Amino acid sequence: MAGRGRKKDSGQKAKRKGGGSWRERHGLLLGFAKWGLVGAVWSFFLGLCFVGWLAYDLPDVSRLNEIDHKPSVTLLASDGTILASFGDLYGKPVTLKELPGYLPQAVIATEDRRFYSHFGLDLRGLARAVYVNLRSGAWVQGGSTITQQLAKNVFLTPARTLRRKGQEVLLALWLEHNFTKDQILELYLNRVYFGAGTYGVDAAARRYFGKPASQVTRYEAALLAGLLKAPSRYSPFNDRDLAQARAKLVLSNMVAADYLTQDEADAVVAEGFGHNTPARSGPLGQYFADWVLDQLPSFVGYSDRDLVVTTTLDPVLQRQAEGKLSEILTKDGPPQDASEAALVSMTPEGAVKAMVGGLDYGSTQFNRATQAQRQPGSAFKPFLFLTAFENGFDPDSHFTDAPVSIGNWKPDNYNDRYYGDVTLREAFARSLNSVAAQLIQRVGPKRVAATAERLGISSKLMATPSLALGTSEVNLLEMTGAYAVFANRGEGVWPYAITEVQDRSGNLLYQREGSGPGRIVAPRYVLQMQDIMAAVVDWGTAKAGQIGRPAAGKTGTTQDYRDAWFIGFTAELVTGVWVGNDDGHPMKKVAGSGLPVKIWQGFMAAALEKELPRPLPWPGGDEPLVAGVPDGSATTASAAGGTSSGIIVAPDPVTAAKETGNDSFADFIQRLVNQRENKK
Repeated sequence: MAGRGRKKDSGQKAKRKGGGSWRERHGLLLGFAKWGLVGAVWSFFLGLCFVGWLAYDLPDVSRLNEIDHKPSVTLLASDGTILASFGDLYGKPVTLKELPGYLPQAVIATEDRRFYSHFGLDLRGLARAVYVNLRSGAWVQGGSTITQQLAKNVFLTPARTLRRKGQEVLLALWLEHNFTKDQILELYLNRVYFGAGTYGVDAAARRYFGKPASQVTRYEAALLAGLLKAPSRYSPFNDRDLAQARAKLVLSNMVAADYLTQDEADAVVAEGFGHNTPARSGPLGQYFADWVLDQLPSFVGYSDRDLVVTTTLDPVLQRQAEGKLSEILTKDGPPQDASEAALVSMTPEGAVKAMVGGLDYGSTQFNRATQAQRQPGSAFKPFLFLTAFENGFDPDSHFTDAPVSIGNWKPDNYNDRYYGDVTLREAFARSLNSVAAQLIQRVGPKRVAATAERLGISSKLMATPSLALGTSEVNLLEMTGAYAVFANRGEGVWPYAITEVQDRSGNLLYQREGSGPGRIVAPRYVLQMQDIMAAVVDWGTAKAGQIGRPAAGKTGTTQDYRDAWFIGFTAELVTGVWVGNDDGHPMKKVAGSGLPVKIWQGFMAAALEKELPRPLPWPGGDEPLVAGVPDGSATTASAAGGTSSGIIVAPDPVTAAKETGNDSFADFIQRLVNQRENKK
């Protein structure tokens, strides 16, 4: 019994021993399988949670074709080049068919060489980027595909977080599933940032090269593709040499990607470099751009659309104006304690072609051409002399240049020099203050103020005898516009800068029509004013401003040399220059005949260098035959007992006052004419 029991026990032990061995051999595998399955389930669950965490606030992908940005304003110069832009600038959407093939090729070769073969993620590129970054110990290379960059640009923020990167991957996979490769590339090219405030390849081509993207050369395409890595760093506006080096790298990438042969790349380098790279020392016409932007709401109101504004500015003339003003003032200003200057140049019709509001826009955005109110000094005299001519005087009328007193006011000539018996022509050309004081006594300050206002002076004028010497403050823009009347055949001039406003879709919102208020100065008096103003340049105070062609103008200097002016015109341009100090402290004897004439001469000589000389514009039209009576009057000078020249000679204003009571001088002349007609 005992023996059988022991055998049974031995068998059970053997059985147990055999069973334990099997569990040991297979139980471990089962455990791995069990916990592997549990781990897989939990990993899948956690993965779903992670994806859900990434996806729960993904942006609405249905808004892919919408552009969410503030309305922009793009200012174009008169030649169509971009002058300035405010807000985000998006170009015209373009298709791959509209672009030269080498432009998208340059982008692909540089940004994502396996774009057409991957599924939205480039695993090889990503692995290479990880290796390079780990080896260098810094983030030096990225692994994002064009699809990922599009997802980031359109839907996400540039924040470098795990969540944002995960969302980028999800959106990239969604884009690859719903769009073709060509569609993704088109979207990318139309939305990616190229620097200088531009989004999209078309806006970038217009900004950097002044042409649509469909017209860029191979070299320009390489430069644009090179911008994508770091738009500010590789901008040709900021660093020409670095931009060229980057473009050369892009061409090498195109050779490596079999888009170009090495010979073709070498030809692009030889032909393109040094010729087509845009360069500029800084933004052009910034004072002008601010002035235009301030006016824009009065033309189209406040719009929520992107606006494209075509302006009158000539980039060549603007660059010449900025360069010449800076050159002369920087060199000659400090010794004469002159720290600021401004310049405005326009056509006789009022189209502003150049505007410089100060020496350095970066230091101050205060526009001295439009915002600074300064005394014009003798530059105001054209309004006085025009008033005199319209009331019976002419350039050959004689006055005595001698010391004069008007109450407590005793105006002096420059350097206290007097010339005795002079004509009004000589008095104007030499800027004789004593004659101007006598003349305003004869015609009356109110008439002079009214004449100035008729020609476009909108600043408040004090109608006192000292107005003859420009004691009321005005600005350079309105003064230049008023002088333009004499170059515009007597037609009124409204200085303007905007010729057309469109929205981004090409809808016309505003187009300039008309040319001003019509004739405001009779042809006879325009000729007389051209006569005396030409004498200023021929042999008067502005003879240093001669440029080898007919020109006319007037200098101006205020008390203690606080302000110096010269405004002059040719048949092509009317240009005004002011020099002074912002705080109004006196300069060291800087007169209008000095720095202002020098700046004017330098700019005008350069601006008109390629133009054939032309005489000053002939006014044309019918002359009025009676002073003070508008064109179209049926009266005649002979009927009023005028002189053989057809002009009624104005009596002394004291006599006229006695005769007319409270009537205006024009009413007095009209009454004389009526009396003569009645006698007939």
